[in-house]
Amino acid sequence: MSFSPIPDICVRNIFSVTPEWLRQKGITLLLADLDNTLSPYGEDLPPAPVLDWIAGCRAAGIALFMISNTGNEKRAVGYAKACEMPYMIRARKPSPKGPLSIMAKLGKAPAETALIGDQIFTDGLAANRAGILSIVTRPLRMGPFLRFRYIVEQPFRYLCKEKKL
Repeated sequence: MSFSPIPDICVRNIFSVTPEWLRQKGITLLLADLDNTLSPYGEDLPPAPVLDWIAGCRAAGIALFMISNTGNEKRAVGYAKACEMPYMIRARKPSPKGPLSIMAKLGKAPAETALIGDQIFTDGLAANRAGILSIVTRPLRMGPFLRFRYIVEQPFRYLCKEKKL
């Protein structure tokens, strides 16, 4: 387990992460953050391209699991159900407990698990602490607070081990 905030992989968005690429990396379980990764903040239902991406992952044998720190249960549950995806809310990332409990529940090893999200200090750090592949996306939308956070995260994004933009 690493306490490093440096992500393994930096991508533009979820669509940069193809099912084929995940399979090449040996990934069979992808934990996906909701807010600003799968969907911009406030959007209640997944758009067609996200549903198509999820279907492509499933067709390639990649299990998906939504993991979010959100407390907006109604939105998160509705989104997960629309994606036909199991979910965990109030995951308390960067704690590794959420990812580790999901892996234990599904019988997956760290070497076959990845977490994709937009935040270095929650998603990336939770993945690194759990010993799984950390994939960090660019945020889908930026407000003033998010812009500041993104600026603070830039050095860690620059040091990212692999860029797939």
